[in-house]
Amino acid sequence: MSETATTSSSLELRGASAKQVQARPYVRAWLILVALLVLAIVTVGGATRLTESGLSITEWKPLLGAIPPLSHADWLEAFEKYRQIPQYQLINKGMSLEEFQFIYWWEWAHRFFGRIIGVVFLVPFLFFWFTGRIERAMVPRLAAIFILGGLQGALGWYMVASGLAERTSVSQYRLAAHLGLAVLIFGMILRTVLRLGETEAQRLPRQPGQHGAKWLVALIFLQVLLGGLVAGLDAGMGYNTWPLMDGAFVPQGLLHMSPWWLNAFENAMTVQFNHRMLAYVITLVALVHAAMLWRSFNNRPVIRSAMVVVGLVLLQAFGGIVTLLHQVPLWLGLVHQAGAVILFGAAIWHLHRTLYAPVQQPRVHSAFSA
Repeated sequence: MSETATTSSSLELRGASAKQVQARPYVRAWLILVALLVLAIVTVGGATRLTESGLSITEWKPLLGAIPPLSHADWLEAFEKYRQIPQYQLINKGMSLEEFQFIYWWEWAHRFFGRIIGVVFLVPFLFFWFTGRIERAMVPRLAAIFILGGLQGALGWYMVASGLAERTSVSQYRLAAHLGLAVLIFGMILRTVLRLGETEAQRLPRQPGQHGAKWLVALIFLQVLLGGLVAGLDAGMGYNTWPLMDGAFVPQGLLHMSPWWLNAFENAMTVQFNHRMLAYVITLVALVHAAMLWRSFNNRPVIRSAMVVVGLVLLQAFGGIVTLLHQVPLWLGLVHQAGAVILFGAAIWHLHRTLYAPVQQPRVHSAFSA
């Protein structure tokens, strides 16, 4: 059998045509770009929170909202709407138009960025799909990602709406959900990139490290949600000492709310304490996981990815401490939030290495040949 026939047979076994295999580098590059844009919008979202900009736009217009105020009269109208909500009346009363424009542009950029991501995802997706350059098995995954992206926009408005009537800031529950869904979408895109071109035949049998890698992914995602609660309650603005918190490793007042479980979500001290404790747990799990692989496993790529995760965990923990000690300045807060997403992505990459053998891609020509 010729080499060409062998390659063709191999592609058929994988359920992909030659055109689809040839398009994989382009599909991969497109998805990586979208993932980077999601990382960027999460960072911009952190800026809108830290600058208290999220409530500056009091309406949700999915299409017309892409157009910012274009005249002085338009700006005055937008400002007047903001002046009707509790955040202005109780916190920012007397704010100048120029100060309002500063926070408005942050929120507008965040929403506009979301629209850009939708276009960057949808247009290539439709092109690759309609031209037969995406494997059939990938279509439901990609469609689900797009639907979740649309739901993320709606969830963002649901979050903003929580701060327009009775509160001076958004609900910490909705903020954590909004952040968590963004990071989940990032993880789904990365997972799709890593699985591109693989088959179940490449799935490795049970081996050391798989359960530990799964635990790391779950714990880091939980830490992201806790970070959302910290941000929603401005819990990082207080108790700015380390390793002690309010003069003790386990401070008093962690359970002063009733019922007791409410403290985990609405007591700023408890929320920050939980965020600290989970950081310690993640650091310990990452170190033990890497040490066990080092001692009992001879798969060097898996060991290297575990060490990368350890390095990022330590860096993220150090960054969190520095951010706390400096009372969350804007740039440190953004670096810390972006670092959490990057760490989550690294954990998914490491998990993938424990589950699948490397893909051996056949040599192909141009992806856009007939």
